[in-house]
Formats: sequence, structure tokens, C-alpha cells
Amino acid sequence: MVPSCQGFESLQADALDLIDRLPMLKHSEWIERSLSTIVQMAGEELDRLDWKIISSSLRDMEKAFSLFYPYLHVRKIAIFGSARVSPKSPEYLIARDFARAIAQQGFMVITGGGGGIMQAANEGATAERSFGLNIQLPFEQDSNPFIAGDSKLLNFKYFFTRKLFFLRESDALALFPGGFGTLDEAFECLTLTQTGKFGPAPVILIDRPGGDYWLDWNNFVQKQLGGRGLISADDRSLYTITDDVNVACEAIASFYLVYHSCRYVREQLVIRLKTELSEENVDRLNTDFSDIVVTGKIAKSQALAPEIGDPTFDLPRLTLHFNQRNLGRLYQLIAAINQMGSASPAAAHPEQK
Repeated sequence: MVPSCQGFESLQADALDLIDRLPMLKHSEWIERSLSTIVQMAGEELDRLDWKIISSSLRDMEKAFSLFYPYLHVRKIAIFGSARVSPKSPEYLIARDFARAIAQQGFMVITGGGGGIMQAANEGATAERSFGLNIQLPFEQDSNPFIAGDSKLLNFKYFFTRKLFFLRESDALALFPGGFGTLDEAFECLTLTQTGKFGPAPVILIDRPGGDYWLDWNNFVQKQLGGRGLISADDRSLYTITDDVNVACEAIASFYLVYHSCRYVREQLVIRLKTELSEENVDRLNTDFSDIVVTGKIAKSQALAPEIGDPTFDLPRLTLHFNQRNLGRLYQLIAAINQMGSASPAAAHPEQK
């Protein structure tokens, strides 16, 4: 299809205007890279389907970026589980209660927008405190009545862009019993966590009171994976199993008492904190966690030069040359940091980024 003359001229004017303004834009380096990539692909032999994928995925991302931006400073919990459970089932009821409790603490909830556990979570959190990330399917997945029509319900064309925003926007993952899809989510999230591609963030596996769904799953993991040396013993620290709403909420809130976030700056892992630790506490961390430090020590630090302009610039930091292998031990380090600074007033609002 040949674009209309009017449409082409409007696009041309917008593109020229963007290029003129590029040096003045806040993220000009990344905008330039994105435009350069599009220009490079336009000169290659791509077929029509390739361009449809590029165009549709960019539209998915543009809508999602716009949706989540106003809620940038509120921590969010992604909730997964079976779409087949009934509203009267124990699994539905505990998912609803968990979502209500975590929302009352100030967190927000993200679901797939469908039925079952997703509906329970949107019901518990209410539309005001929740999002729905639905997927366009040939057999249309209807949105549940507790998020349908809300401005925070978004329909994605592709599963991969939907998954991107589930993980990008989530500060914790809560998984309830489910089928192949739920287990796929559980193993993928743990794989990304274990390899450092997601998080650090809490992964909570929640069952109905007295249930054995995740306990049986964990027995398999520990026997077949742990017993064969396919995972390390410390990987058990990557997730929490519970059938108690209060324990699940506490596992999430306690993760963000002092710990704020982290990133790599060159070879160093920079851990941003909400309050500064004492020299005595840092010495204790060096004693207890020297096994995951490749060289040097865990050290107190202010923001590094590459972090200039980052919203967390004023937060105190710890830096270390982490071995990037023992993620379970990193989670144990974060737990120790949170315990050390839990009495600080800064620890009062774990729901805030």
C-alpha cells in the first residue's frame, strides 16, 4: 500500500522536526540510536511480515510506556496463576485476599486481565490499585469485570512485549497454583532471576491454606535439580513458599526496607540504599559475604559518575565486584542489609521507589 501524499508529508515534517530538536531532548543519545536502527533496517532486505512485527511491537511498547509512566514511583506486584479456578475456590479466595492486603500497604498489582487468579487479584486490589495486561487472541480472552473498561487495562498484540512489561514494571512476583502457563512463568522468572536478568526482586509462591502444590513442586526441584547439582543450594533463597497472606506480604515489604535497587557500572555492582549503613555493618557484610566478591571489598559510596542524572542520584550506595554467579547469595546479602537498617525511618515505606 502506497502511503497518501498528505500522510507522507505529515510524517516527513514530524521527522524533520524531531531531528532538529534532537540535540535539546533529554534522552537524545538513545533516540538517535533508535532512529539509526530504523534507518539501517530500512536499507536491508526485510519482508512485509518483518516490518509488521517491528511496527506492532513498537506500538505495544509505546502504549505500555505511556500507561505505566504516571505510576513510576509506586512498586508493583505481578500476579500469576490459573485462569480456570472458580471464584469460590480456596485458591481464588487467597489470591483475592493477598491482592487486597498488598494494595492496602500501598503497592499496586499487575495481572493478565483475564479470569481465575487474575480476576481474584483485580478484585482484591480494585481497579484503582491494579493493572491488566491482556493479550489479543483469535479466541478472544475477555477481560474480567474488575478491570474491564479501566484506563489501566491494556491489550497487547504479542506475548513477548506483554512479558517484557510484566517483568520490567514488577518489583515482586506472586505465583498461585496453575497449569502449564503458570509453571512456565515460574521457571522463566526463576531462570531470569538466577542469571541476573531480572531483579533482584522477591518471588513468592503462594498456595491455599494447607495446600501442597508448591511444596510438591519444591520437592521435585530440590530432588531432581538440587540433588543432581543442576542448581546451587543457595538458589533456594531466590523464592519463598507460603500459604499465609501475611507471610507473603511481609516477604515483599521486607525486601524493600533498606534496599532500593541496583545496577552495574562497568565491573561494579552498585546497590542503592534508602539509608546509609554504619561502618560496623559494612565490615560485617565483608566478613559474611566475602565469597561473592571477586576483588576488593564491599564499600560505601555515593553515586558514581555514570549515574549523574539518575533519579536515585542522592541515595547512599554500596559497591562491590560481584561474581555474577551466586545470585542466591546476593539475595541473602540484600536480606542482611534490610535487617541492619530496618529501624531507620526511611524503611517505613517499602511501597515507594
